[in-house]
Amino acid sequence: MKRVILIVMDSVGVGELPDAEKYGDRGSNTLGNIAAALQDFSLDNLGKLGLGYIEGMESFIVKDRSIGSYGRMAEKSAGKDTTTGHWEMAGIILDKPFPVYPDGFPQSVIKEFEQAIGTRVIGNYTASGTEIIKVLGQQHVRTGYPIVYTSADSVFQIAAHEEVIPIERLYGICRIAREILQGEHSVGRVIARPFTGIEGAFVRTDRRHDFSLEPVRATILDALKEKGMKVKGVGKIKDIFNGRGITDFVYIHGNMDGVDKTLDLIKEDFTGIILANLVDFDMLYGHRNNVQGYAAALKEFDSRIPEILNSLKDEDILMITADHGCDPTTGSTDHSREYVPLLVYGKKLKKGINLGTRTSFVDIAETIAEIFAVDTQYSGESFYGDVML
Repeated sequence: MKRVILIVMDSVGVGELPDAEKYGDRGSNTLGNIAAALQDFSLDNLGKLGLGYIEGMESFIVKDRSIGSYGRMAEKSAGKDTTTGHWEMAGIILDKPFPVYPDGFPQSVIKEFEQAIGTRVIGNYTASGTEIIKVLGQQHVRTGYPIVYTSADSVFQIAAHEEVIPIERLYGICRIAREILQGEHSVGRVIARPFTGIEGAFVRTDRRHDFSLEPVRATILDALKEKGMKVKGVGKIKDIFNGRGITDFVYIHGNMDGVDKTLDLIKEDFTGIILANLVDFDMLYGHRNNVQGYAAALKEFDSRIPEILNSLKDEDILMITADHGCDPTTGSTDHSREYVPLLVYGKKLKKGINLGTRTSFVDIAETIAEIFAVDTQYSGESFYGDVML
C-alpha cells in the first residue's frame, strides 16, 4: 500500500520569482517578510523538515540535521492564482493566465447574466469581500439583487445574504454564471460568497463554494483514478478540479479542521493520494494584509506537524508545498508571484536531501507518477529517485 499525502499551505510563498516584476510583485516574499516583520518568529517543526535550508529561508534553520528533504519550486504557468498553481502540481502548464477584470466585467457579460437569472445585480467592481458587503449589503437586503464583484484574481464572485437568497439558489446562479463565463471570459473560478447578519455587522459564512473550470486535459489525479486508486480531496480541492479525478472529498471549516480531516483519512487503509488545501493563510490573512494573523496561523499549523508525522504509515510519503504567495507585508492584497516551498518526508525515505530549485510545480505530478508506476509523462522531472533509499 503506497500513499502520498500532499498538503498545500495556500499562499505560503518563499520569495519572488525572476518574473515577479511583470506581475507587480517585486519584493514579495510571504514567509520571509513575515519573519522579518516579527521578532523571534520561528516554525520549529517545519524547520526540522528542512524549511530553513530552502534558499532564502535561513532564519528558519533548526540546528539538528533535517529529517526531511527540501527545495523550492518555480511556477512555469502564466499566472499566480489558486487554480493555476494546483493544476500545475497535477500536471497542467498554462500558456496564458486566466482573464482578470480590474475595471469590472463587460456590460455584455453582466446583461447576459442578469437575463439568465431574472434579476438585476449590483456592484461589478474590484473589491475586498468583507468591504463590499459593508458597502452594498444593506442595498442587497432591501432589493434582493445579488452583489457581483471581482478581485485581482481571475474570479467572478457573487455575494448574497442567506436569508435573502437561500444557499442553494445562490449556488444555482453561480452555476449559471459558470456556464456563461466560457471562451474569452473563462475566469478561473466563480465563487459563491454567502453572508449573514444585520447592517453594520454582516459576516461571511463558511458555505462558500467555488465553481472552477474543467481542467483542460487529464491530470495525475485522473491517471490514479483510472488505475483504481483513491484520490481524496480535503478542503476546496474538489472545487479546484471541478470534481475531475477525485474519488472522495470532504469540505472543511478552517485550517485545523483541515488537519483533523487529513488525519482521519490517513488512518484509513487505501492506495492513492490525499490532497489537502489549507486556505486560511490566504483567505483570512494574506488578502487582508494581516501579518500577525498569518504568523499565528503558521504557528498553529507548525504545532500539528508532529501529529501528522506520527500518523504516517511506513510507506506513506508526505509532501508540503504551496500554490502561490500572498505577502501580507506589502501594499497589495493580491496573490504574489513567488517560489513555493517543497518539503518531503517518509519513514523509508532519505533525510536531508537538497532538492534544489525546481523549474516547475509539475515535478510533483511527475514524482507521484513514478511513485505509483503510472505510465504517463508530464513536462517535469521526478525527484523520487533523489529521496529513495
